[in-house]
Amino acid sequence: MAIVHPNATLTPSKRELMDAWLPTRSWYDGQERKPVGSFRFDDPAGEVGLEGFLLGAEGASTLFLPQTYRGAELAGAEDHLIGTTEHSVLGPRWVYDGCGDPVFLRSLVHAILTGGTGADHEFDVGNGQESQATNAQVRGSGGAPADADVPEIDAVGCHDEGPLTIVDAGPLELVIARIVGAPVEAAQTLTVSWKGGSDVVIAGVRPA
Repeated sequence: MAIVHPNATLTPSKRELMDAWLPTRSWYDGQERKPVGSFRFDDPAGEVGLEGFLLGAEGASTLFLPQTYRGAELAGAEDHLIGTTEHSVLGPRWVYDGCGDPVFLRSLVHAILTGGTGADHEFDVGNGQESQATNAQVRGSGGAPADADVPEIDAVGCHDEGPLTIVDAGPLELVIARIVGAPVEAAQTLTVSWKGGSDVVIAGVRPA
């Protein structure tokens, strides 16, 4: 489950990590943005935090930044490291761009192919858990059964093409819109809805 510790602190914060990393991206235009919506996926193994951020500002395009949170380094993913932070409950966390993390990509592919959705926040309130919907909602376009096999994703290679990131994930190729609204050419897709938009395609899957 996507468990949130409501009283925990991150040092540096997610926003500070984003602000330092975004200027290194070719698709970033230099305009400051803040999170305007986010969604989560569940890691079936319960080890990796999976979160997708929509970053916006008045008069600017909305950006999509998926992030993963790990308790240890991800071998071979140095190029995808956004930064490290200290979680006051969980300890050190390594934060990665989701486009380079196999766990996020597998959850993304599963949602797309099965028509799946994101996970609710599960708040740890000390004497139990309370659920709360995220402020962005995603849904895949596919119709495969929820228990359908999803191709294993181990090694990941990705590169940017203008406003898109193209991910080589074994038998599949993923197209991820870093600038929300950029055309995603794929038969099966993931759409997002949030306060600033409705049913906008942000990712797609196609044969490699």
